Amino acid sequence: PPSIASSGDIPIITAVAGGQLLLECPEAAELHPNIEWHREGSLLQEDARRQVLAQGRFLQLRAVSAADGGEYSCRATSP
Repeated sequence: PPSIASSGDIPIITAVAGGQLLLECPEAAELHPNIEWHREGSLLQEDARRQVLAQGRFLQLRAVSAADGGEYSCRATSP
């Protein structure tokens, strides 16, 4: 099963290959209207396996593979 460990303020998440992973943006609780997800510092592009849900509050990864590894982050802003 997926597991989450924390190293300082950055959680380390391990997922099962072929499984599904749902990441939550902690900044979303502030109810910012604009939320962007990034992977390795670049804006994440949605596709059939990577979808942003609930106005950016969640990032869903389907059929997880080793290629999905890396640092994911979200950025919430107000206009």
